[in-house]
Amino acid sequence: MKTFTKLFLLSFIICHLSSSLQAQPDRWQQRIKYNINVNMDVVTNRFSGTEKIEYINNSPDTLNRIFFHLYWNAFQPNSSMDVRSRETGKTMLTNRRGDEVPDWDSRVRDRISKLKEDEIGFQNVKSVKINGVEQKLRNYETILEVKLNKPILPKTKISLDVAFEAQVPIQIRRSGRDNAEGVRYSMSQWYPKVAEYDYQGWNANPYIAREFYGVWGDFDVNITIDKNYFVVAGADLMNANEIGLGYETNGMKPKPALGKTITWKWQAYNVHDFVWAADPTYKMITRPVKDGPLIRVVYKKTDSLYDARWNKCADTMAIAYPFIAKTFGAYPYKTYSFIQGGDGGMEYPMATLVKNASIGTFIHEWLHSWYQGMMGTNESLFPWMDEGFTNYAGMRVVCDFKKIPSTIYDNEYRGYFNLARSGMEEPLTTHSDHYNTNYAYTNAAYSKGAVFLNQLGYIVGDKVLDNILLEYYKQWRFKHPNANDFIRVAEKVSGIELEWYKEYWVNSVKTIDYAVGDINVVDGKTQITLKRIGKMPMPIDVLLTFKDGTKELHYIPLNLMYGEKVAEDTVARTIHTEWRWTHPEYNFETNRSIKEIKSIEIDPSLRMADMNRSNNKLVIPD
Repeated sequence: MKTFTKLFLLSFIICHLSSSLQAQPDRWQQRIKYNINVNMDVVTNRFSGTEKIEYINNSPDTLNRIFFHLYWNAFQPNSSMDVRSRETGKTMLTNRRGDEVPDWDSRVRDRISKLKEDEIGFQNVKSVKINGVEQKLRNYETILEVKLNKPILPKTKISLDVAFEAQVPIQIRRSGRDNAEGVRYSMSQWYPKVAEYDYQGWNANPYIAREFYGVWGDFDVNITIDKNYFVVAGADLMNANEIGLGYETNGMKPKPALGKTITWKWQAYNVHDFVWAADPTYKMITRPVKDGPLIRVVYKKTDSLYDARWNKCADTMAIAYPFIAKTFGAYPYKTYSFIQGGDGGMEYPMATLVKNASIGTFIHEWLHSWYQGMMGTNESLFPWMDEGFTNYAGMRVVCDFKKIPSTIYDNEYRGYFNLARSGMEEPLTTHSDHYNTNYAYTNAAYSKGAVFLNQLGYIVGDKVLDNILLEYYKQWRFKHPNANDFIRVAEKVSGIELEWYKEYWVNSVKTIDYAVGDINVVDGKTQITLKRIGKMPMPIDVLLTFKDGTKELHYIPLNLMYGEKVAEDTVARTIHTEWRWTHPEYNFETNRSIKEIKSIEIDPSLRMADMNRSNNKLVIPD
C-alpha cells in the first residue's frame, strides 16, 4: 500500500506540473452574440437594421454603461478623421525621388471635407432597449455611450435590442460604395459594434484612421438586398442551396427568387468582427485545401487575362497553406474569402478586402487571420503586434514559396533604419492614433514590428523562434495578448530572459551600433576588442574567417539574458563570458595569430538591426 501510495502521489505531481506548463493563461474575456437583420436599398445607398445582442460580462467588474462604435460617422466634413487627415497633411516629407509630399494617407487626404450630403456616411442608433425599456444614449461622433438603467453585474448577461439606420459613404477609407475598381459596396465597420471591455477597462477609441479591436463572439446576420447582387462575407452561408451562385451543394438547383430582393443568411462563430461586400457583377472561384479551409476568391468580372490573375492567386494560397499551418498554426474556420473591394488590403475575420489580384497582398492579408483574426491583439495599443508580426510571417511564406533566402527582409530593416534616422521615431508603445506622423506610424508598426521578430531569431535562434510562434498560437489565440504575454512565451520556450529586449525595442527609441575595435597580442594570444556605440545592448555573434578558409564563431551573450542561444550551424563556436550592458567595450581572444586572420565580422547573419554596419566588419589586408 505504501509503495502504491508513493507511486500515485508521484504520478499526480508529474501530471500536475505537466498540465501547469501546458495550460493556457487564464484571462477573462467578454463574450457577445449578435443577431443582425438589415435591409439594403441599393438606390439610396441606405439601410435600416436591428440588432439583438446578448452581452456576457465575464469581468469581475460591475458595468454601468456600454460603448458602441459608430465608425461611419467619421465620413462627414469636419469630423475628427477629416481634420486629423488635413492636419497631418501640413507636415511635408521627402519621398525617394526627392519630392516634398504631404504626410497624409493619400486615400483620405482632404476628401472627407468635400463630401456632399448624399455622399457622407452615417450610423444613427435610434434606440437601445433592455427588456423593452429604452436606455439613455449620448453620442460622441464615432462613439455611442449607453447609460444603463440597471448595471450589469459580474458573471451575468443582458440582452439589448438596437434599432439603427445608416448611409454607406463614398469609398474613402476601407468601407464605402463605388470604389476605384467599381465595387458597389465594401461593407466593413457597418453595424453598431460594442466596444471591447478588458483588463484595462473600456476601449472606446474614436475612429480616427487606424485599426480595430472587438469582443469575441458569434454572428447571425441576415442581409436583404436586391436579388441581382452577389453577396460575400467573412462567414458561412446558411441558405446556400437557396441562393445558388456557386455557393450551393453540388447537384442542387436553386429556385429563382420571386420578389425583388433576397435574404442572405450568414453565420460566423468565435470572431470579433463581420465584413461583407456586394456587387451585381461579382464572380466567385473556389479552392479546397487539404486539411484546411475552402478558399473563396470573389472579384468583378472583366476579361480572361484578369481571370487568370485571380485564379493564380487562389492557386498560390492553396499551395502556401501547409507551410502556414506548420509554421504559425492551423486556420480554425471552414472558409476564407478574398474579396475585391475597399481601397487596398484590409483584414477581417474569415475574409479580406483587396483591390486587385496581388499574390503579395493575398499572403499578407491572410496572415492577418493569425495576428489580427485569431490573436485579436488590441491594434490601437499594439499595432506592431499585428502589422509587424503579419509582415514577418508574410515574408516567411514568400521566401518558402519562392525558395529564396530571407534577405527579402532587407525592406523591413531599411524601413526601420530610415525611421530611426529621421528624427520622427516614437516608441512602439505609442497609441496608433496618436503618432505625430503617418510616416512614423507606418514604419514603426510594419517595419520595426517585423524586425522585432526577425531580430528575436538572432537572439534566441531561428528554430527556437519557430517554436515560440507556435506556442504563442497555442496559448494566446482568442485571448487578446499584449506585448508582455508574447515575451513571457518567448522566455519560457527559449529559457532566456527577454524583458530587456521588450524594454529597449518596444518602450524606447534607443538604437544598436556595434563596431570592431583594436586587435592586439596579449600573452601570445590574439585579443580582439568590440565596442558598443549605440545605447541598446545586444548579444553578439562574431565570425572570424581565416586565410586558409576555416572559420570560428565567437558568441558573447548579454548578461541580462541569463542564458544563451543554441548553436545554429556547424561552424565551430566558442561561448564567452557575458557582456555586461554597462560596459562599452569587450575583449575576447582566439588562439590563432593575427597573421592568419582574413576578416572579423559582427553579426554575419545580418539579423541584428545595427544602425551602422560599415564598422561591423574588418578585412585584414594580405
